[in-house]
Amino acid sequence: MWGVGVTAITAISIAISGLKPAAPSVEYATLWVDSVRRGELVREVRAGGTLVPERIRIIAAVTAGRIEALPVRPGVTVTPGTLLVEMSNTDVELQALQAEQTVSQARSSLASMRTNIQQQRMSQEGFIATLRTQVDDAVRQLRVQEELDQRKLASANELASARDRVTELQRRQQLEAQRLAEMDTSAKEQLKLNLEQLDRLGAIAREQQNRVRSMRVVAGETGVLQNLGPVGGLTLELGQWVNPGMELARVTQPGRLKAVIRVPETQAKDILVGQKASIDTRNGIVPGHVMRIDPASQGGTVTVEVAIDGELPKGARADMSVDGTIELERLPNVLHVGRPAYGSPESTVGIFKISEDGSEATRQNVKLGRASVNTVEVQAGLSIGDVIIISDMSQWDAVQRVRLKR
Repeated sequence: MWGVGVTAITAISIAISGLKPAAPSVEYATLWVDSVRRGELVREVRAGGTLVPERIRIIAAVTAGRIEALPVRPGVTVTPGTLLVEMSNTDVELQALQAEQTVSQARSSLASMRTNIQQQRMSQEGFIATLRTQVDDAVRQLRVQEELDQRKLASANELASARDRVTELQRRQQLEAQRLAEMDTSAKEQLKLNLEQLDRLGAIAREQQNRVRSMRVVAGETGVLQNLGPVGGLTLELGQWVNPGMELARVTQPGRLKAVIRVPETQAKDILVGQKASIDTRNGIVPGHVMRIDPASQGGTVTVEVAIDGELPKGARADMSVDGTIELERLPNVLHVGRPAYGSPESTVGIFKISEDGSEATRQNVKLGRASVNTVEVQAGLSIGDVIIISDMSQWDAVQRVRLKR
């Protein structure tokens, strides 16, 4: 009996050691499953974003000033002449007055210079006229001396003296004429330089006046006032001091919106300008197309601008959150399945394949190809009609088989 008992125990131990370990159980109702099928696979990229106006006019402060009036509030329709903000700055107004005073002084100096130049020229012309008279008189005296010399009534010294006087006066007349010409040339240069200086001072004065006028901020074009103050900052308030360059307002074109979506940089490599897209506004889906792709990546995402081709649903407005879907390509007649929650495209992953009777699922290596938002291409490891588990099964990475409880 003892021998029989030992033999039985040994046989039972050998049989137990040969059994497979018990598979863990998983509730079938908690799983996401999908079947492998063949057909057209539409590759898409989906990302969130916002609606922004296609045309935005940012109005910034030209000069520093204090807010004195805010006649309109965001949301109203404005025209090019609508007053948005009125500011004040006594320093800017004083600088404008000083610039006007400088221009007046420059004009006065220019008038005085012209008067002085004219007087000097008249004096020079009078002196030349006197010399001309003296030359004529000297020439007559020379003729008298030459006639006396012919009659032997004048000395050689008197004749030479008369000739020398004519020569001297003629030379002096030439020099004074040259001096008059030099005075005219110099006067023209001085007047030109002073006129240029006056023009520069006038431009400065006009710019100062523009700074004064810029404190009355107008819309500049027809549109809708989107905000008063920097985007994401506080709204402008009465008495607030603003610095040059600070954003005062934004005017947008109503009804002309585009979608700006932020696509993860790992999914943006296949996006091209002109590709079809659709924008989900939570109140309807409108078609569109890719119009611009940001060349740089920021924070792990690439900004893609989508032009709206259809009519936006009622209630759509700027800064509204939307979801954008971009169609990358269409792959005809490929084997595909729902995209698993684990694993990445273009890789081989272990996927649980459900048996025909649905009682268990066994891990199987599957080679995945190109992927879309919800589907992925199957390159090897599965056949048409195979049912797999696409929900997260990472907690069962250590087992090869699970039982399905229904």
